[in-house]
Amino acid sequence: MAGDIQERIKRLIIDRRLPSGAPLPTETELMELLGVSRNSVREALKALQAMGIVEIRHGFGTYVGPMSMAPMIEGLVFRTVAGHYRGEESLLQLLELREAVETGLIARLAGRIPAKDLRTLDAITRQMEAEAAEGAVRAETDRAFHAALYGSLDNTLLSEVLEAFWDAFHRVRTDLVDVPTDPHVTLAQHRRILESVRSGDALRAEEAIRDHFCNIRNRLRSPHHE
Repeated sequence: MAGDIQERIKRLIIDRRLPSGAPLPTETELMELLGVSRNSVREALKALQAMGIVEIRHGFGTYVGPMSMAPMIEGLVFRTVAGHYRGEESLLQLLELREAVETGLIARLAGRIPAKDLRTLDAITRQMEAEAAEGAVRAETDRAFHAALYGSLDNTLLSEVLEAFWDAFHRVRTDLVDVPTDPHVTLAQHRRILESVRSGDALRAEEAIRDHFCNIRNRLRSPHHE
């Protein structure tokens, strides 16, 4: 019953073409529309809020939620951490998921990244160079590089999924393992990725991405972490 009410509220959002932030009917209106009790409506809305589908603003009403990847990220983080403590290679599995997606996309970008995105990537690479000289490339700089790399694909869902995988991996990695990194290797690998997509060499770009992930995988598998 509860699941059915959730589905009907979701269908209402779809049928009315409601965007994120749009107000939903009041609890009383939903009771009348759906022919169910106030408690049933409230329970359904709470469940939908947990999924990011609706947002309950106490004292103001209920609105269509941001529909973000946050619940997916939390699920990935929890699953990976739980697997790690069961002795599974869950962190490596999450890394392989990222690698599969990015490797599958990089050939489409070779020679096709707009000039403004190349300028952004050049600036991020210079930032990496400055950080490497100080001893460590910041995680957020690494993240910005990957986000800028795929931005020109103009696929919002794809960008959000890539961000979700990145966020989950780095949150878990930071919590579970202390991975020693050589900032100059990190810089060199990102430079190679950038130069190969700039030159339009799809095979070299794919190889550069694979090498980058292979380096991370080898560091995670080092005896230091066993």
